[in-house]
Amino acid sequence: MYKSIALLKAKPGMSREEFVHYYETRHAPLIRSLLPQIVEYRRNFIDLEGAYIFENASPPDFDVITEIWYRDRAAYEDMAAAVMQPEIARQISEDEARFLDRSKTRMFVVDEKKSA
Repeated sequence: MYKSIALLKAKPGMSREEFVHYYETRHAPLIRSLLPQIVEYRRNFIDLEGAYIFENASPPDFDVITEIWYRDRAAYEDMAAAVMQPEIARQISEDEARFLDRSKTRMFVVDEKKSA
């Protein structure tokens, strides 16, 4: 499998509860409907209560770590091409503008390793 991770920040003024609710009930279903290349799609919402943040460390500038799996690199590239199509790009960007601070969005392809 091929994996990407996105670090996303809530729109200023949006509560954690509003952010989680919107992502789970509106954005995630939209993404799944537009991008069938996605095999698995997980959202890990940051909870700072009980977090270990060392002295002098910068606080996280994201509210969710999104994990997305694809069958292989070809499926990832197919998804990347799909999000460039004008109608798909419009739907995604309009929806993201409702709940994300898009200036903070980062997405990476990762090489995931598992321990035995």
